[in-house]
Amino acid sequence: MSCSKYFVCFVFSLLIFNFCANAVEVSHDGRAITIDGERKVLLSGSIHYPRSTPRMWPDLIKKAKEGGIDAIETYVFWNAHEPLRRQYDFTGNLDLIRFLKTIQDEGLYAVLRIGPYVCAEWNYGGFPVWLHNVPDIEFRTVNTAFMNEMQNFTSLIVDMVKQEKLFASQGGPIILAQVENEYGNVISSYGLAGKAYLDWCSNMAQSMDIGIPWIMCQQNDAPQPMINTCNGWYCDQFTPNSPNSPKMWTENWTGWFKSWGGKDPHRTAEDVAFAVARFFQLGGTFQNYYMYHGGTNFGRTAGGPYITTSYDYDAPLDEFGNLNQPKWGHLKELHNVLKSMEKTLTYGDVTNIDFGNSVSATVYVLNETASCFFGNANTTSDATVNYLGGEYNVPAWSVSILPDCKNEVYNTAKVNTQTSVMVKKPNEAENEPIALKWVWRPENIDDTVLQGKGLVSASHLVDQKVANDVTDYLWYMTSLNLDKNDPIWSDDMSLRVNGTGHILHAYVNGEYLGSQWATYGIFNYVFEKKIKLNPGRNQITLLSATIGLQNYGPKFDVIQTGIPGPVEIIGRKGDESIIKDLSAHNWSYKVGLNGEDDKLYSTDSHYASIWQAADLPTERRMTWYKTTFKAPLGKEPVVLDLQGLGKGHAWVNGHSIGRYWPSYLAEEDGCSTEACDYRGSYNNNKCVSNCGQPTQRWYHVPRSFMVDGVNELVLFEEFGGNPSLVNFQTVSVGTACGNAYENKEIELSCEGRPISAIRFASFGDPQGRCGSFEKGSCEGNNDALAILQNACVGKETCSVTASEDVFGSTNCGDITKRLVVEAVC
Repeated sequence: MSCSKYFVCFVFSLLIFNFCANAVEVSHDGRAITIDGERKVLLSGSIHYPRSTPRMWPDLIKKAKEGGIDAIETYVFWNAHEPLRRQYDFTGNLDLIRFLKTIQDEGLYAVLRIGPYVCAEWNYGGFPVWLHNVPDIEFRTVNTAFMNEMQNFTSLIVDMVKQEKLFASQGGPIILAQVENEYGNVISSYGLAGKAYLDWCSNMAQSMDIGIPWIMCQQNDAPQPMINTCNGWYCDQFTPNSPNSPKMWTENWTGWFKSWGGKDPHRTAEDVAFAVARFFQLGGTFQNYYMYHGGTNFGRTAGGPYITTSYDYDAPLDEFGNLNQPKWGHLKELHNVLKSMEKTLTYGDVTNIDFGNSVSATVYVLNETASCFFGNANTTSDATVNYLGGEYNVPAWSVSILPDCKNEVYNTAKVNTQTSVMVKKPNEAENEPIALKWVWRPENIDDTVLQGKGLVSASHLVDQKVANDVTDYLWYMTSLNLDKNDPIWSDDMSLRVNGTGHILHAYVNGEYLGSQWATYGIFNYVFEKKIKLNPGRNQITLLSATIGLQNYGPKFDVIQTGIPGPVEIIGRKGDESIIKDLSAHNWSYKVGLNGEDDKLYSTDSHYASIWQAADLPTERRMTWYKTTFKAPLGKEPVVLDLQGLGKGHAWVNGHSIGRYWPSYLAEEDGCSTEACDYRGSYNNNKCVSNCGQPTQRWYHVPRSFMVDGVNELVLFEEFGGNPSLVNFQTVSVGTACGNAYENKEIELSCEGRPISAIRFASFGDPQGRCGSFEKGSCEGNNDALAILQNACVGKETCSVTASEDVFGSTNCGDITKRLVVEAVC
């Protein structure tokens, strides 16, 4: 994993107002981050600018602020900004300065993780692939070539930010900066040179004199004055390596990423809240959600290999920018409670009490004020805490927060916010998919496959990275002359290829032989198929296709990509096998596809006239498809349904939507129909769904990619598929299921649309889940359904207090009462 990306700060509004105009002094001690002389509890959220569009930024940042986040953390993506050496790009969704100023305009702070290694499940970990081809270079170690390039890029970013006066020392929003990323996870692989490189990173960063603290995540031996920080599901037990450093959590993983062939991961709102509350209970001062908004791997930015186009991450703001409820709302409530206790948490005296059986209390006292955390880390047993004459029930795997040490205001296991069930709706602008009229054209591979014509040649197999990753595709071509007297000649011959491509398509004498691909986590494979060769010249053509380059691990940059070989012809005669190794033959290479060279995906391609309308093929490999469509009505996010296709790449009006692969089904096993139990330590194999279904069927199309009139969709289909089912839909809240414990307020929202009906309402002990609620053993005397219908129907939002004053007395006795509502949007 990479270090955190989003940063949540809780700061008083007066301070937020002032920091835009005046220089902000940022420092730290062993207790907290100090801003303008005041210690702060900082809650942050990661949002990465390339994974969304500039038009989305203000809305995402505003929703983050509404959720209690007052700082945004982002990586800086070296390969995006310097795709070719000394050729820079800071336009469009790569406009880092615009992104930082958008944060500032919303009155939030920023955390800048320059890296420039970022991991982030991003292609090649954020390193530009041309860096691999610099002579005598070694990454992330004491190597002059690498350090010169790293310092050049880091200096470029720092100078740009300084010029715009965006560091807090200049009155800007950036209060923390990061150099390197999770190097501590791999430093042992680099020996003594690794430690020397780490010291160099620290010295290089400090020499830039940015006037704010530098951080290093997952770096227990970070040299002073660097602040080492923690990444993980839980960081409450983390201790910084210096008593002068505050306890900081740069990546609280709100979910997990998806790989092709993998299931959908889910981390419950209760567990994320438990992790955050435990962290602040035990002295935490800074916590960042990774991710707060994950977004989309547009283009070819997904790394891995085998990371999906979606980077939703089960984040509080989903891939499309919608509120992921109840996670967003449950955390917002927690943020508000922590902010109310900020002064006591950062200045108060601390007392810890161990009640045994994983139950504890932490009391913060400042003058006459006391704030309490009651924590129960037991995974099965609820606990009763007796404190100062009060008795408090703390459910298993939860934390209760009492800002005055008397009244429980928040418990991480008690969710008092709605659950939003998102639905997809057809494109009302036209009757799709019937309305989509497709044209097509083949990818012209005849010259390549039959004649092996390439632009360069070598007497060895090359690593695919030599092509600087300008495309997923590299053709490997050689010829073999045989006669029937050759010892290898037989009626039983095969072609065997050792590949790491991650996909291989093989052709012999112009005929398609077959394809093979790896699975996530195991990228080396052996392709072997029977072949028939001709006397004389035989053409062997191999197409290697990548699905994102390795982004993590020790020396990940030198892991071979493409066809490392050997490539062999095997002749079998009885029990005898004769092998002819073609690896040292003369190989010809061609980079990419002809359709890519011709920019068939572009609206202004010069080859618009060569598309064919007749005899539309299906299940045909290496085929381009094009259609026009009307943008869906309304303002809801738009998704492209690519059910029925194999694997390829999609563009809307020339904008890359990313790689698609709906034919790759998620693993069959491991899913459960039962509700996820939030209790117990989380990992990415817990609470998974989507077994046996397409890993990813829906692909985000930002509205900024579309126009009001006619839009163009282009697909390159690599495996073969049927575009007849392709269509555009919108995503919105279909059902809002509310839950509130007694004396808490329930708030329902359809996010911009009116509530059309109340399907269920009960105050007492209702049972079941959203979509299948039932009344329990006790119920308020008043008609809950009528009360909610009167309060909510026809409104975009509504709120009702869950109390007997509203719903009438009950006969629930000691049963915990709550209000449950299911509203239709």
